[in-house]
Amino acid sequence: MTLALFDLDNTLLAGDSDHAWGEFLVEEGLVDAEAYRQANDRFYQEYLNGELDIFHYLRFALQPLTRHDLNDLLAWRERFVEQKIRPMLQSRAQALVERHREQGHTLMIITATNRFVTEPIAKLMGIEHLIATEPEMVNGRFTGEVAGVPSFQEGKVVRLKDWLASHGHTLENAWFYSDSHNDLPLLRAVTHPVAVDPDPTLEQQAKAAGWPVISLRG
Repeated sequence: MTLALFDLDNTLLAGDSDHAWGEFLVEEGLVDAEAYRQANDRFYQEYLNGELDIFHYLRFALQPLTRHDLNDLLAWRERFVEQKIRPMLQSRAQALVERHREQGHTLMIITATNRFVTEPIAKLMGIEHLIATEPEMVNGRFTGEVAGVPSFQEGKVVRLKDWLASHGHTLENAWFYSDSHNDLPLLRAVTHPVAVDPDPTLEQQAKAAGWPVISLRG
């Protein structure tokens, strides 16, 4: 089995689904607009800078899920996907996914963004396997806490190794596509690392290491 791994935000998508979910909550009046938008923007900048405290961020990001019934959340999520995610889809990204599918590769999205936000996006793109940060649920409601290790930075490697062990597979000949220097631990762990529309830090690292640098925009 050859794995083709894809980061989601700003790699397969022309934008960040986690940040867009926050914007959606603001626009729908489901959170305090000014305070939430300021915090959402601040955390996103910390992510871009490589300074994000993932647990601090997740306490913020998962809190709105605790306040509402699951059926309401799912209905809002459907609107979110139509309004925010479909415009971020990229034909070049889908073509790349299909090339790997045609070669018989096992496709996976591996993302720091939580499963509630990303699961319908993976389905929309026809990608069967998803490793995402797992929001904890108790008795059908979100608690605001994280279940297990967040799939962020080194956490992506930890989560992927657990998945590989449970499926009896290895990283031999695996591909991984990402835009972010936060993904350097996993990029360094695969046979075929590819920088996609990379941030400046990743672009520098990729060029120094001789990794391919591609664009899926346009």
